Amino acid sequence: QHPYSLTLSFFQHALNGGIRRYHVASVLCQRAKVAMSHFEPNEYINYEKLEKNINIVRKRLDRPLTLSEKIVYGHLDDPAKQEIERGKTYLRLRPDRVAMQDATAQMAMLQFISSGLPKVAVPSTIHCDHLIEAQSGGEKDLRRAKDINQEVYNFLSTAGAKYGVGFWKPGSGIIHQIILENYSYPGVMLIGTDSHTPNGGGLGGICIGVGGADAVDVMAGIPWELKCPKVIGVKLTGKLSGWSSPKDVILKVAGILTVKGGTGAIIEYHGPGVDSISCTGKTAGISCLELGVVGMATICNMGAEIGATTSIFPYNTRMKKYLDKTGRADIAALADEFQQYLVPDAGCQYDQVIEINLSELKPHINGPFTPDLAHPVSDVGAVAEKEGWPVDIRVGLIGSCTNSSYEDMGRSAAVAKQALAHGLKCKSKFTVTPGSEQIRATIERDGYAQILRDVGGLILANACGPCIGQWDRKDIKKGEKNTIVTSYNRNFTGRNDANPETHAFVTSPEIVTALSIAGTLKFNPETDFLTGADGKKFKLEAPDADELPRLDFDPGQDTYQYPPKDGSGQHVDVSPTSQRLQLLEPFDKWDGKDLEDMLILIKVKGKCTTDHISAAGPWLKFRGHLDNISNNLLIGAINIENGKANSVRNALTQEFGPVPDTARYYKKMGVKWAVIGDENYGEGSSREHAALEPRHLGGRVIITKSFARIHETNLKKQGLLPLTFADPADYNKIHPVDKLSIVGLADFAPGKPLKCIIKHPNGSQETIMLNHTFNESQIEWFQAGSALNRMKELQQKSS
Repeated sequence: QHPYSLTLSFFQHALNGGIRRYHVASVLCQRAKVAMSHFEPNEYINYEKLEKNINIVRKRLDRPLTLSEKIVYGHLDDPAKQEIERGKTYLRLRPDRVAMQDATAQMAMLQFISSGLPKVAVPSTIHCDHLIEAQSGGEKDLRRAKDINQEVYNFLSTAGAKYGVGFWKPGSGIIHQIILENYSYPGVMLIGTDSHTPNGGGLGGICIGVGGADAVDVMAGIPWELKCPKVIGVKLTGKLSGWSSPKDVILKVAGILTVKGGTGAIIEYHGPGVDSISCTGKTAGISCLELGVVGMATICNMGAEIGATTSIFPYNTRMKKYLDKTGRADIAALADEFQQYLVPDAGCQYDQVIEINLSELKPHINGPFTPDLAHPVSDVGAVAEKEGWPVDIRVGLIGSCTNSSYEDMGRSAAVAKQALAHGLKCKSKFTVTPGSEQIRATIERDGYAQILRDVGGLILANACGPCIGQWDRKDIKKGEKNTIVTSYNRNFTGRNDANPETHAFVTSPEIVTALSIAGTLKFNPETDFLTGADGKKFKLEAPDADELPRLDFDPGQDTYQYPPKDGSGQHVDVSPTSQRLQLLEPFDKWDGKDLEDMLILIKVKGKCTTDHISAAGPWLKFRGHLDNISNNLLIGAINIENGKANSVRNALTQEFGPVPDTARYYKKMGVKWAVIGDENYGEGSSREHAALEPRHLGGRVIITKSFARIHETNLKKQGLLPLTFADPADYNKIHPVDKLSIVGLADFAPGKPLKCIIKHPNGSQETIMLNHTFNESQIEWFQAGSALNRMKELQQKSS
């Protein structure tokens, strides 16, 4: 049987060019139309277009392409004319689909409603996973969430029905696990309103986290802009064994690249460690682990923690196996035909290469307070004692979008089963979060869930839960110093439980389970012994579990709502008195003048993530109400003037007060203001509320040493000016009591620095230069007041 490309070439030569190429592709496509998912039977995978675009670009560039380039450039709006230079030019792209989690979908759908468009232009879905608080267990917590969030769920359900968006009900699972099971496939370009969307790269797709305004562009059928990413190659050799897991790969990479080392780049994994099928079970007494799809997804998922645009693995036999097991054998067969476009070209060049020998990789645990502080598990106990971190573990938590697969639960259960056999349970509290309803139902059927309960685990709802701060934690008081270990992805200060004294460490689910049984960071399962109930010492063996169930997955309850064919008659209700939802008003347009004499709301000291700018946890309930959620603006950021959080000087009254109150006062008085930030400002979540809030409360400019990618784009989308110091040392020239003027905006142009005049209280002035990354269309967003305003202007012109 001929590969598709050879068959197509044969037909073209046979026809002597008498029929154009796309006619031939069309004939073949009709023979083998394959739906993108079971839920959209009339939306087809278009590998022919991907192939055509790749060939156009390869001919233009005249060089081998990385896999990342193939898929990204394969989705170009105009591959023949698009200027392409890694790290410099902006690409106009046509993603295949959009996915939104419920906390960000509220604002995304409110913006889509404001656009006035009747229906989404690409397949899109909403996933209810963020608003379920972990409290007493899965069923009770889910019932409580449905009751508390009824208004929001009704809004998302009816908005989905009206505008053609699929709706995954609360309890269906975490967005990224649902995408992996149903929507990701080799070669897809998917954007999602969550920073961990790159999880889908484990199945060979380019899956990118974005803000809601970017999602609106794609849903509106507008080409989506992305700065042409660089490509960092991670060459894997050897094979995983013992207690080492895929999580250790990304924990190691995070330790190498740090939280900003991947900014502006796609991380592309390759090499014999990816391609070789290593052993499952045991060889020479050592447990070996095949790097399967869920492991690759874990690695891609946490690429967000190093600032990467996304991460990806090449199409391989494990992906084919996973597609088969999740009911998508037809996609696997089609991917086999187009495999040459789903792997990197031989001889392709990466901007940077990191090599990791999986055979030498040791189990890692990262933290506290940042996901790039890497320690071998064997060392962390001693490091904790030296640093004064609590070594006793109060709670172990497994799950999250990073590690909640069938294999993750199986490996944790394998550890738990050994402890139970010796009469032990967890010394620490222990919680378990299944990734989806399908995972929950299958681990119940196969006995994993009961083993985890027996060892002391509490099974939580199929949702994000404590990973994003949805945790009604009762075992400590706020301010109490303590340690938790999780299989999550982030461990910023206060992220999981709103307690700034919680020292959170991230590691693999099996290490979390082992440490929870031991109850201390000083335990190393590779070398240390436990004492059983009979007083005898024993050592835990490295866990062994199947990546996929031997029987088919149990789908569990049906939690999907199809959008009707015609939703035009559907009513979407947003009450004007609601405290949860608020229709959006357009932001004001730029007045054509320079931004003069701006006050400084806060000069931030050190790390400032989107959690610091717009906290999650209890604030999630206001994600659909811009004015209410703006009351959390920058409440976690540290003010350099006094070293305190949520305490800034009001320059007009000279009194110190909360950041949001001060911003509201400036807005009331008609005074524009700016924020001064440090390195990698806005790292973490994709939440665009961290950009909407400062804009809503009168902010105009954010000046930093550097930005995280998603946050910088979100600021631009909402009409703010994200600017960086041409000389990072100029950060020290600005003081919280100064006034700032940004001049030269009448000549605002791509690549042209802007001038900033600093006015000190003593009457002296300094001038510094500020850089920006705006292109021409993004400058139009600023001038129109926001990207949404600009979209409406273009709609009015075209009509």
